Amino acid sequence: MIQAIFIAPEPKAQQHSVTQIDVIAHQGIIGDRNYEQHRWQGQNITLIEIEHINAFNQQYQQKIAIEDTRRNIITKGISLNELVGQEFSIGPVRLLGTERCEPCHTLSQQLATDTVSAQHVLKAFTAKAGIRATLLTSGTITVGMPVITVEPQAES
Repeated sequence: MIQAIFIAPEPKAQQHSVTQIDVIAHQGIIGDRNYEQHRWQGQNITLIEIEHINAFNQQYQQKIAIEDTRRNIITKGISLNELVGQEFSIGPVRLLGTERCEPCHTLSQQLATDTVSAQHVLKAFTAKAGIRATLLTSGTITVGMPVITVEPQAES
């Protein structure tokens, strides 16, 4: 289920929480910094599991906010890594999980503190920093919508 949605109007700008977004197939989230920037490259939208953020906070006694991960959609109750290479839907919008969104140097520096090094952040979020997805259809995504896997169609 979608727990939260964030967009930022420009690169490096603070992310803002919104209750819904309008998305355009293969272009991204209207009003987000990456809109039309990564067409056809699988970077239209990013997702991360709230469970991984909470586990990091618990393991390292931190209080990073969910928007600090710089992901667009925060989910709960679904293993996102399993969606890489798979189609799934959020409400009326169909997506394709493109790749894992591994932690980068920028993210590790932003989340590092006096007690948690950038290397610890990288290690903690490796294989747990969410996924990138391509928007296959346009529509509206709202907080509270379920993430539903799409069963592959049998060939006849």
